[in-house]
Amino acid sequence: MKWMILLLASVIAAPVWAGDLDSELAGIQARWAEIQYQLPADKKEKAFENLAGQAEALVDSYPDRAEPLIWQGIVLSTYAGAKGGLGALGLVKDARKSLEKALDIDPAALEGSAYTSLGSLYYQVPGWPLGFGDDDKARKYLLKALELNPDGIDPNYFYGDFLIEQDQPERAREYFHKALNAPERPNRPLADAGRRKEIRNKLDAL
Repeated sequence: MKWMILLLASVIAAPVWAGDLDSELAGIQARWAEIQYQLPADKKEKAFENLAGQAEALVDSYPDRAEPLIWQGIVLSTYAGAKGGLGALGLVKDARKSLEKALDIDPAALEGSAYTSLGSLYYQVPGWPLGFGDDDKARKYLLKALELNPDGIDPNYFYGDFLIEQDQPERAREYFHKALNAPERPNRPLADAGRRKEIRNKLDAL
């Protein structure tokens, strides 16, 4: 069972909000990157569990905004990746619900990051009867993400990774190189560095 999910989300370009939402969401973004790229593996599950609680509180505070729901989906997805096994299935189902709610509110929020995250879930989660994995849905969501953010590091990375799963390594290489050349994201240096390391590892393995 593959739970690399979720790397999902460095997915996001630095957005523009006002007031407390800006600072609170920036805090979740920064903590996510620290856990994902700096903590040892045996510390990640508990750390993501705690961060999921913070993300839930932020969603409760801003129920009509898509951005907190997107990051809730991202945190739950990576929490599932750290947890692994059948126990992670409930978490990814909750992540999917959060991301779908975000799309209902504002499909273009965070440059279409909900589409990137949903696409990633659909190709990495097991299919029926264990999970909801579906390669056709994954392709649809990932291509929509690229339509909204064609030069972004994460849409290109995840579509490249999906193409590896589809036994299309040369096409995957094309998207990985585009991801490596993506613009730096303001205030996301740790997430960008971690993602680029992942991309280079994928390219080395091709």
